[in-house]
Amino acid sequence: MLRLRLAAAAWCSAPRRPLSVSPRRLAAGSALKTPKGTRDHPPAQVALRDRLVGTVVACFKRHGAAAIDTPVLELRETLMGKYGDNSKLIYELQDQGGELLALRYDLTVPFARYLAMNKITNIKRYHIAKVYRRDNPAMTRGRYREFYQCDFDIAGQFDPMIPDAECLKIVHEILSDLQLGDFLIKVNDRRILDGMFAVCGVPDSKFRTICSSVDKLDKVPWEDVKNEMVGEKGLSPEAADRIGEYVQLHGGLDLIEQLLQDPKLSQNKLAKEGLGDMKLLFEYLTLFGITGKISFDLSLARGLDYYTGVIYEAVLLQQQNDHVEDPVSVGSVAGGGRYDGLVGMFDPKGRKVPCVGVSIGIERIFSILEQRVEASEEKIRTTETQVLVASAQKKLLEERLKLISELWDAGIKAEILYKKNPKLLNQLQYCEDTGIPLVAIVGEQELKDGVVKLRVVATREEVNIRRENLIEEIRMRTSQL
Repeated sequence: MLRLRLAAAAWCSAPRRPLSVSPRRLAAGSALKTPKGTRDHPPAQVALRDRLVGTVVACFKRHGAAAIDTPVLELRETLMGKYGDNSKLIYELQDQGGELLALRYDLTVPFARYLAMNKITNIKRYHIAKVYRRDNPAMTRGRYREFYQCDFDIAGQFDPMIPDAECLKIVHEILSDLQLGDFLIKVNDRRILDGMFAVCGVPDSKFRTICSSVDKLDKVPWEDVKNEMVGEKGLSPEAADRIGEYVQLHGGLDLIEQLLQDPKLSQNKLAKEGLGDMKLLFEYLTLFGITGKISFDLSLARGLDYYTGVIYEAVLLQQQNDHVEDPVSVGSVAGGGRYDGLVGMFDPKGRKVPCVGVSIGIERIFSILEQRVEASEEKIRTTETQVLVASAQKKLLEERLKLISELWDAGIKAEILYKKNPKLLNQLQYCEDTGIPLVAIVGEQELKDGVVKLRVVATREEVNIRRENLIEEIRMRTSQL
């Protein structure tokens, strides 16, 4: 009996191994793949994305933004009712641990929730993270179900249009820095739109649904939009025709002045406020020197429900270059606007925090850069290795390991081949293939002389460097590359 008890105690205290369950094999003929609307990114693509994100983040930091992060999961109730017709694209999750959850749809609503939850009334932030949309993917046009967003926002009570102008300046800087070709930033104001709908005879209850129809004008002709408003949404043909007279207008300060004199719009309080702020915005953009790329466009609506003031969207006018015969069609590459009421939706007392921001279309821009790289056959470096530690003869593994340890400890990015006795030619070829610029070669003679032979891969120049001076020499040479 004692033996049985001891055996039972030993069994109870022993660490458990998971039950062995045979994984289901793939059905015959089926292939491994990622879910629809997603994809893997090999090292070259990640390196290209990092280069792109680095340019964007440098601009955000130049303008004084701090980074934040929020969970990929939000409570379902946090997201619902914030995106208009697009709410149907939210990925909802089943009840998990007593909470109804959803995958975040964008970074703006979680940001507003974060401000309300932490009682923050003033912040300039950026956030780069993945979001999820149960959309119809168009992979060749940069439209996915899982993708990165790249947001910059200014929250706080400030004088009108100064933060808004800075957001537009940021878009201009980023698109100029990326050298994507000619671009245009369209601007409008939800107050102007709402005022326009009112004077055109649109019932209040139809403002948002008509707004989502107008937002399609960059993709479909006016007649199709009119048919949708009349046939599907029950708007009168007369009201639709009056809307058509406005939404096909675009221009600059002259158009703003013209609309301020419009006998109908000028009598509408919302439209008058919006046009006054739009005039002020263009004055600031003139001081920034970027009005040549800005167009006041009354067809711009941006379908998200939370916008309350200025809205904007950047589009590429051409993506053609020397290497690509056909332009890449990717739609808008940045968008944003003012959303003064969103934070108040989460605050128990309804306290509002005015906000304005912009989202850079990283995935769409990346699809353009990716095609350009493929067409030009440019080789993208996937690592930042500065030097390969190599040997010229056999039985020098210990010396290679000692040297590379010294380099790592000094902060030098270095590699070796994982062979005891690799051929020198193979080591040099590895540098050629991966873009490593320098080779530190140890050999029997070099060890006797207390030097390391440093080879520049591009020119094949070789120079003997005293061992104690090697780290400084590598730093000096890599700083010049």
